[in-house]
Amino acid sequence: MPWGYWLVRIFRHQDIRTLGSGNIGASNVWRVYGRYLGLPVVLLDTAKGFVPALVATLVVGHGSGVLAGGAAMLGHYRPLFMKFRKGGKMVATTGGAFLGVAPLVGGAGAGVWIVVFVVTRYPSLASMVGTASLPLWSWLLGYPWPVTAFSAFAALAVLALHGANIGRLWRGEENRSQLWRRWWRKSSADARDASPSTSP
Repeated sequence: MPWGYWLVRIFRHQDIRTLGSGNIGASNVWRVYGRYLGLPVVLLDTAKGFVPALVATLVVGHGSGVLAGGAAMLGHYRPLFMKFRKGGKMVATTGGAFLGVAPLVGGAGAGVWIVVFVVTRYPSLASMVGTASLPLWSWLLGYPWPVTAFSAFAALAVLALHGANIGRLWRGEENRSQLWRRWWRKSSADARDASPSTSP
């Protein structure tokens, strides 16, 4: 389910692969069109990993949950509906898969993502650090070995798919998110408009 591609095609009649970084994932959709399309893509890509992983874990167990979550991640990377062409970088789908199969691990990884993003404003760096922390959280929280092995695989896969981002970060060329800056400017402007005038 390549939601980034479909939603942009439906609501903007454009091909997201020709815009921004050319990626169909939520980060590129958010960067090009803002939160009104970016947020639905985040939620749908997360649900794409969450639902099958949760159902498989509840019905069978962690081993099946890992397989279902991994299948959703691979499907995001090479979508069936795009004839297995290049898809997204699996970050949101990975987060959803871990929220389904190991909620504490997924929640801790999401917390790391938020902290790194707030401090640096690099979504790519937050994605890599948050995913790389998953094996540690799985081990510390005592989840069974399939979950820990799955978290290590997910971390390596996400890092590999962010190779170009790593290069840009090293050269100081990676784009920072403007989300907080825009919010701060709007809040400051609203505060100025709401403050009483001091002129006589």
